[in-house]
Amino acid sequence: MKHLVAIGLVALLGSAQAATLYDNGPIVNAQGLSVLTSPDTTLGVGSNASATLADDFSVTGNGWNVQSLDFFGYQTGSTSFTFTGVTWSIRAGVNVNTAAIVASGTTTATDGGRVGYRVTSTTLANTQRPIYRVTADIPDLLLPAGNYFVTWALAGTGASGPFVPPVLGSLGTGNALQSLSGAAFTTLLDGGSQLTLSAPFAITGTVVAVPEPSMLALWMAGALAVAGVARRRRFQ
Repeated sequence: MKHLVAIGLVALLGSAQAATLYDNGPIVNAQGLSVLTSPDTTLGVGSNASATLADDFSVTGNGWNVQSLDFFGYQTGSTSFTFTGVTWSIRAGVNVNTAAIVASGTTTATDGGRVGYRVTSTTLANTQRPIYRVTADIPDLLLPAGNYFVTWALAGTGASGPFVPPVLGSLGTGNALQSLSGAAFTTLLDGGSQLTLSAPFAITGTVVAVPEPSMLALWMAGALAVAGVARRRRFQ
């Protein structure tokens, strides 16, 4: 009977195959480049020991079972993956400064591979700023439908940054925020144009599924049977 309970729980949480639930990109174009174009003047925004980034996302349907978070950054002059950790949080609400922290931690960074290079329109062949996917495998987190923020600060062994390139095409339409030295989060603006930006991140996990009525009945029957066995053993 315990197998019935296990089957029911799998049905409630949906497929065990993790997939991308949310992607705030794109980060690079078809040529693998993140190109700084006028009037943007910000090559990268800080996400490090003195600067924390935040951006929002919404959970829909029956909820998500979040398993990992992906961030994207570079350290100027690096020739390999130099990221060592991510300090992150998930906050529920519509204002990042007052939203309730539902989970947080500092997680070892996993190399998700190089995704491209941050360049300018006149230095398209420059390879000084390789952008890497920085993966944080977090404890499974069940999020019901609602509005959320993710915050993150990257750590690395390189001499610069870490820095995060803005989402392509987000100049003037993005809604990322930044906190400097632990101060309140404020709207992230491009240094020259003073236009808003978005910061790239992705969320991986599974969608919570609603089981078919027959499966739900099977799960309930199994749960009741296990409860009955446990009660009989107590009396014995």
